[in-house]
Amino acid sequence: MLFNTALFGVFFLAFFVAFHFVARSRGAKLWLVTGGSLVFYGAWDVRFVPLLLGTALLDFWLAREIGRSEEARRRRLLLVVSLTANLGVLALFKYARFFTDSAHGLLALLGVAVPEPTFSLVLPAGISFYTFQSMSYTIDVYRGELKARERPEEFVAAVSFFPHLVAGPIIRASVLLPQFERMEPPRWEQVQRGYLLIAVGLFKKTLADLLAPVADGLFGATGPVGALESWTGALAFTGQIYADFSGYTDIAIGVALLLGFVLPPNFDLPYLATSPVDFWRRWHLSLSTWLRDYLYIPLGGNRNGRYRNLLLTMLLGGLWHGANWTFVLWGAYHGLLLVASHVLAARLPQLSGTATPPALQWVKRAGTFYMVVLGWVLFRAESLGSALRVLGGMHAPTVASDVSRASVLTLVLVGAGLVVCHGVSALAERTGLQRRPALLWPAVATCMAIAMAIGTPGQSFIYFQF
Repeated sequence: MLFNTALFGVFFLAFFVAFHFVARSRGAKLWLVTGGSLVFYGAWDVRFVPLLLGTALLDFWLAREIGRSEEARRRRLLLVVSLTANLGVLALFKYARFFTDSAHGLLALLGVAVPEPTFSLVLPAGISFYTFQSMSYTIDVYRGELKARERPEEFVAAVSFFPHLVAGPIIRASVLLPQFERMEPPRWEQVQRGYLLIAVGLFKKTLADLLAPVADGLFGATGPVGALESWTGALAFTGQIYADFSGYTDIAIGVALLLGFVLPPNFDLPYLATSPVDFWRRWHLSLSTWLRDYLYIPLGGNRNGRYRNLLLTMLLGGLWHGANWTFVLWGAYHGLLLVASHVLAARLPQLSGTATPPALQWVKRAGTFYMVVLGWVLFRAESLGSALRVLGGMHAPTVASDVSRASVLTLVLVGAGLVVCHGVSALAERTGLQRRPALLWPAVATCMAIAMAIGTPGQSFIYFQF
């Protein structure tokens, strides 16, 4: 069930009425959230509803046993069971074919003839998101940072909560569980902000779908391409992935606000970052902070092997996005950028501060944006060969560009799209527009009208595949 469809509109209207006006008690609201979320998830593929429930119930029971036990060895064993179960399910559905294909290729290089793998598994929607959320609960209970719940209703509702279920943000139990305990109705300010974010999110999704054909044209081509076409397509995907993913997040946060739940932001104008470190403080915040707290710091963080830990964290972060070597290379690329950024900041501290002149800040933004665009080529390409073809076209083309009025206009419109998607994000996040009703409602109406007039309902969101 996609956010940008009439079906979701009908579903949410019915859920909204039932949640606020029919379900009076806290217990009824909890069961309604769980039941409604399972209906929402089952609309994707009902076969995977038991997997979602099984993940949540297993981690609930393991965390409860960890909280009750005072024996260190048993607590560690229960935690290992949780990690093994979650990562095992993720590996089975998401990476089994990737690892078998990689092993087959390696054996072929060594001259060992084995049958080519032929099996294929359907990837359950949202599995990367809800496994990380559920797993972090048992870790937090084990660390003593969160008290284990004695009844499953709250935790199952938090894991399955439909606004963030399929494509995030990755919401930790420590954020949602207290809200499910209180079940407070939304304040009027939250309602206003909710409508604004939903409208902005649908507008950004419309913009992403307009940029998609340009990006697809570049990455779907098989022959050499010129510099103009390469840069236009690469910039189109740069705008598409941000507008699409942040648009989904905006809608998710907005829908949750209308129900009285506050989800943390997931983006902060990432293409205005002044360094690779700053970029990861602005992009996919729920994943970057999750990797920091549950992988980077346990590996040693800044204390022991800082740069090794950074590289390993980013490698695994890249692999989290998909079962393809291009994602691994993308993670390694950003890991190297982070290491280089830290080394440069240590040796030239005068360049890393926020007090640098405005002109230098914009130079840093331009340099960071350039590096991010190169990374998106790796991320989007189906293979390393395809990525190298596009990167070669961007920097050392073997064919001349088709410099026509249409091609130049396309580049200009792609650039405008990048500016606009950041502009509407700033409008929703930075201006306090929800406190100005005279401007808020015209902005909401304009975004909704544009989305309805030129949007394509039912177009899938990019991060559903991850």
